[in-house]
Amino acid sequence: MASISNRQNRGAPSLRARIEDAVRLSGLRYRPCYVGFLDEGERMEAQSILRGGAFASCSSLFFGGYEEAERVLLGLSAQGDPLAPAEFPLTALCFHYRKEAALTHRDVLGSLLACGIRRDKVGDILCGREETAGQAVVFVDAELSDFLADQVDRIGGEGVAAENHYAGPLPSHRQYREIEDTVPSPRLDAVVRVMIRASREAAARLIESGQVERNHRPCLSVSETVREGDVLSIRGKGRFLVDRIGPPTKKGRLFLHGRQCL
Repeated sequence: MASISNRQNRGAPSLRARIEDAVRLSGLRYRPCYVGFLDEGERMEAQSILRGGAFASCSSLFFGGYEEAERVLLGLSAQGDPLAPAEFPLTALCFHYRKEAALTHRDVLGSLLACGIRRDKVGDILCGREETAGQAVVFVDAELSDFLADQVDRIGGEGVAAENHYAGPLPSHRQYREIEDTVPSPRLDAVVRVMIRASREAAARLIESGQVERNHRPCLSVSETVREGDVLSIRGKGRFLVDRIGPPTKKGRLFLHGRQCL
């Protein structure tokens, strides 16, 4: 199956151009073509692009290996044929290691990229904890799974054994640290301050330097209003979910309930 990869180097084509290229190839080859892996921001952008009239006759599907995947491939069929998740060119690769070794997403990703592959060839990375400790499952470009299974024998200094085409249970992919505090207002700098336990001045510097994204889009305004359900990505600090803002306290501040993704 044809696959159009993201390119992260300077001068890479836009997401719209990659989608248009995939649709063109699908039409020429009479089979689905794929774009990705896309992160959540790119997925939102792709959904907006596909709502345009130019793609009205195409069928599309996002899939990353399991139902709630964050990084996904975009499947496109110029003929409008239905797309099936089983046909997507991705493979689950499981690395087994000692349960005592607490390997992280960063450890696994670093070892994969050290093999010379691009980030867009790797989907979600699920590191086991508790009952699934001792395993990390990675969704990768199907054409690279054999290569990675052969090349990666250590992750974060820990010896690992690779199981290609893994079909077992997945490690829990969402764990959180609960955050509860109060803020004077739902301004972005006030919320970021609470989320990262920093001064408001430090939070403002992060925002103004382009290190904060709200709902996967860069946000440079410290006074932007944060709403319930927003996702804040803060470079070097992680991802935070805003679950509830309010009700007000007796002193006129607002209760803030959120979570940090671990």
